Order: sequence, then C-alpha cells, then structure tokens
Amino acid sequence: MGLMQPLGRLRLGVNIDHVATVRNARGGTYPDPIRAAKLAEESGADGITAHLREDRRHISDADIEGLMEALTVPLNFEMAATEEMLTIAKRHRPHAVCIVPEKREERTTEGGLEVARDENRLAHFIAPLRDAGCRVSIFIAADRMQIEAAHRIGAAVIELHTGAYCDAHAEGRFDERDAELERLREMSAFAHDLGLEVHAGHGLTYDTVKPVAAFPEVMELNIGHFIIGEAIFRGLAPAIHEMRRLMDEARS
Repeated sequence: MGLMQPLGRLRLGVNIDHVATVRNARGGTYPDPIRAAKLAEESGADGITAHLREDRRHISDADIEGLMEALTVPLNFEMAATEEMLTIAKRHRPHAVCIVPEKREERTTEGGLEVARDENRLAHFIAPLRDAGCRVSIFIAADRMQIEAAHRIGAAVIELHTGAYCDAHAEGRFDERDAELERLREMSAFAHDLGLEVHAGHGLTYDTVKPVAAFPEVMELNIGHFIIGEAIFRGLAPAIHEMRRLMDEARS
C-alpha cells in the first residue's frame, strides 16, 4: 500500500475583534486592530476576520473602512442579518461575509444561526450579497437540518461552530467532547458532499485545534480570542506561528 497523500493546506483566518476590545476599554486609539491585522497578515494569516456588532462593542465602522484599505489578504466580515449590516457590506464588498446570530446580552456569539426556521428571509437577505460578489458563509451548529437549509438558501460556505467541543474539553467532559468532535467530523463530510465549502471556528486553542484541523473537508479555521490572549504572553506573530504549526502538523 502506498503512502497516504498529505491533505491540502488549511487556511487560517485570524479574528482581530478583541484587539478592539482592549482599545475600547480605555476609549482611545491604542491598540490598533488594523495594525494587528497587518501583523497577522505578515505572520502567515490567510485572511482576517472582523465582526461588526450592532452595538459596536469592539470593531467600529472606521475599523472596517481601514481594513478594506489596508489588507492584501481577504477580509471575512462577520455580521448579523440586519438591514444596517447589509447596507454596510454592500458598500464595502468584502471578499467574504459570514452571517452570524447576535444577541445584545451575550458576551460572544452563542451557538449557530437558526437557518431552518428563517429560511425564506435569509435566502432573500443573502441574494444581494452574492450579487455584490461576496462569498456568503453561514455560521451554524454541526446539525444536518441547518446544513441542508444553508445549502438551500444558496450559501457558498458554512462555518461550523466548534464552541461546544472546546467547552467540553476545557471542562474535562471528555465523553461529551469526543461526541461533539464526532458530530463535527460527520457534518463536515455531509456538508462537503452537498457541495458546500466547510470552515470551522469558535473557542479553538492549541489544545483543541489539531483534531478539527485534521478533517479533510475543512478548508479554513477562524480563530481569534485565544490567539489575541496568547499574544499577551508570546507576542502576536509567535502566537500565530504556533497555531499555524499545529494546523500544518494535523494536515501532514
């Protein structure tokens, strides 16, 4: 039997939201998320992710303007399915738009988007984004019904929510962690078979990234909070380099 062929290179999208969180804690201009995005780009990030929330708790409109001007790698613009965000996305026309659920009271995005119950509205919502040349991604749980709905509404990409897997690992619930990982594995293959491009993200760390990175159907991981936190101790470039190393190791 011949040697197993290595999997294709897995893309890393670095989310710079929480550089803006630190900046906004003092209401000033430092640290600058655009500077962080450029450093991430120089350090091997294949793309930059930024979530413009309705309450502007971290990324600002000016940050999106600056990112569109400064980046040479693609911007993945995360947003809620609102008319305000649609207008902003159509104005900037980022490479990718990822539709995420958003509640004002949550600390971070909790769970995936409910596509199946809102299929008609979301189909009409994403059509002008596709017409503007944006690749539309839907952030969803690893659930067959949601994946099928995302496919029906015309999304090109799904991003599977890895938070439950990561939380179970962090809390030592290893049977639950393994079950969540298996669900992610099965649903990655299912989505790929439907013709969707598969991404994954939320809560991934050095300890949890390799099993997900090893899924052959997953083309991109979007990782932010952990990398920005680790950068306090290592520096941003070394933090990214280590994540990249682990991802590449998982794919080899």
